[in-house]
Amino acid sequence: MGDIESGTVPVAILGSGNIGTDLMVKIMRLSSRLKMAAMVGIDADSDGLSRAKRLKVPTTDKGIDGLVRMPEFDGIRCIFDATSAKAHQRHAAVAADHGKVMIDLTPAAVGPYVVPPVNLDTLSDNENVNMVTCGGQATIPIVAAVSRLAPVVYAEIVASISSRSAGPGTRANIDEFTATTTAAICEVGGAQQAKAIIVLNPADPPIIMRDTVFCLLEGQLSAADMDAITASVTQMVAAVAEYVPGYVLKHDVQFERFIDITVPALGRHVTGTRVVVLLEVRGAAHYLPDYAGNLDIMTSAALRTAERISQLRGWSGR
Repeated sequence: MGDIESGTVPVAILGSGNIGTDLMVKIMRLSSRLKMAAMVGIDADSDGLSRAKRLKVPTTDKGIDGLVRMPEFDGIRCIFDATSAKAHQRHAAVAADHGKVMIDLTPAAVGPYVVPPVNLDTLSDNENVNMVTCGGQATIPIVAAVSRLAPVVYAEIVASISSRSAGPGTRANIDEFTATTTAAICEVGGAQQAKAIIVLNPADPPIIMRDTVFCLLEGQLSAADMDAITASVTQMVAAVAEYVPGYVLKHDVQFERFIDITVPALGRHVTGTRVVVLLEVRGAAHYLPDYAGNLDIMTSAALRTAERISQLRGWSGR
C-alpha cells in the first residue's frame, strides 16, 4: 500500500469535493508511482482541504491561480481536474501553457476520451485526456467488448446511481453527462449510434450503482458467435475489475434473438440480436461509502490512467 512518501511522480488535484478527495486518498493509499504534491480547492473549509492538511499535503484554496503560485508547481507532472465542465475550459488552458498533462474527470471533453482497458495506451502522448463519465467508464468497455467481434449498430446504456452519491457537480453536469457518454460510446466503444440515460435513485438505504448495456447487432448470431461475445465480455469485466474490484457481472450475458424493431436513433428498421449485459459497481469505500460506485469508478480509472501515462513516458519525478 502506498503512502505520501512512496511515490516519485508529483501530481496535483483540482477540486476538493467528493471526487477529488477520494482520488487523493486512493493515490496515497494505493499508488507506488504517484505522489500528492498539491490539493487545490476554492473553499478553505472543505473537508477535502482539511483532510489534505492533516495528511501533510500542500494545499491552496485559491483555485488554479493559487496552484501556479505554489512552490511545488514546477515539479508537478500531472494535474487531475475534479471540478466542473465549465471550469475545466480555463484549467485546461492554464495546464497547457505550463506544459502539464491534464487528466479531466469532468464531462468537458476538451481532450480525447480515455477508457483504460480500451484505448489508454494509444492516447498516452496526449496532453489532455478526458475520463468521460461514471456511466461511460462502466459501460463503454462492454460495448467495446461486443463491437470488437460484431458491428454494434446501436447501443443504449442506463446508469442507475444513488441520489446520495450525486453531488452538486454531478447534478450540474447532467446534460454534459448524457452528451459526453453518448459520444464516447460511439467513438471509443465502437457503436454506430448510441443513447445514454442516467437515473438518480432516492431509495433508502442507498442503492449500489447498476448499469444496463444494450447492444443491437444486425442479423442473427450462431451459438459460436454468442459464446465468443460472452467470453469477450467476461474478459473485459476482468480487465476493469483489476482497478475497480467492485465491478462485476450481475447476470449471465443475455441474447435476445430474432428481434424485429424500429430504432428511432437509426431512423430505420432492424432485424437482429440484442445483447444485454447487467453490471454492478460497488465502491471500495476509501473515502466515500461503498454505494458510491459511480464516483469510485471515475477516480479509479483516473488513477489507472495517470499511472500508465507515467509508466509509458518514463516519468520518475524530480
